[in-house]
Amino acid sequence: MNSLIKLELTRALRNRKFLFFSVVYPSVLFLLIAGSADSKDIVDGTGLSLPAFMMVSMASFGALTAVLMGNSERIAKERESGWVRQLRLTTLPGRGYVLAKTASAAVVSLPSIVIVFGVAAVFKDVRFDAWQWLALTGAIWAGSLCFAALGVALGYLASGDAVRPITMIVYFGLSILGGLWMPTTTFPQWLQDIAKWLPTHAYAGLGQAIELGNAPHAKDVLLIVVYFLLFAGGAAYLYRKDTLKA
Repeated sequence: MNSLIKLELTRALRNRKFLFFSVVYPSVLFLLIAGSADSKDIVDGTGLSLPAFMMVSMASFGALTAVLMGNSERIAKERESGWVRQLRLTTLPGRGYVLAKTASAAVVSLPSIVIVFGVAAVFKDVRFDAWQWLALTGAIWAGSLCFAALGVALGYLASGDAVRPITMIVYFGLSILGGLWMPTTTFPQWLQDIAKWLPTHAYAGLGQAIELGNAPHAKDVLLIVVYFLLFAGGAAYLYRKDTLKA
């Protein structure tokens, strides 16, 4: 499994298009959204300045991009090319394949988080204590495992031609409705009630709580764990189902 993780990391780091959208793109969006704001612009209902709020949102968005978009399309293409079928002939168990894909995607998500933090600190003067920076990095990075598992599941759910539109719908839907592009306080109340149960809303909530000097809310942590188990379980089921078809 370690060899597969190393192979996946090498392939991802060589993909310049993937690196741009997962590493550079979120930082550019952060500057576009928070570019004219300052520390006096407070997001309603959060107690956070707009730059601080959007820093966590865009770091989370970058990690989501890295683990979701990278996994789903790559796996669907590997299934069509016969690579997955070749792996089944080795001693690698099904859970090892799913874990390798999830772990390698999560490692690639780390640069996107760190770069957004760096851009926010340099260009928008966002400042936190050292423990908060470390906690923010750890929480957002660990939370990305949830969406890495979702990426694996989508890769086995659809074929190579269908996986991109399905992934894009899920990707933008979760990003926008979960409040990564704009605060959910700007939504109608009925939409806010839906958004608070989405994994992306809970994901951003982990970092927002740390920015305020608090521990992540138990509800947000629980939601992320439950969604991770659902996505990972779905990925494992779809992998076994695909194996039976082969």
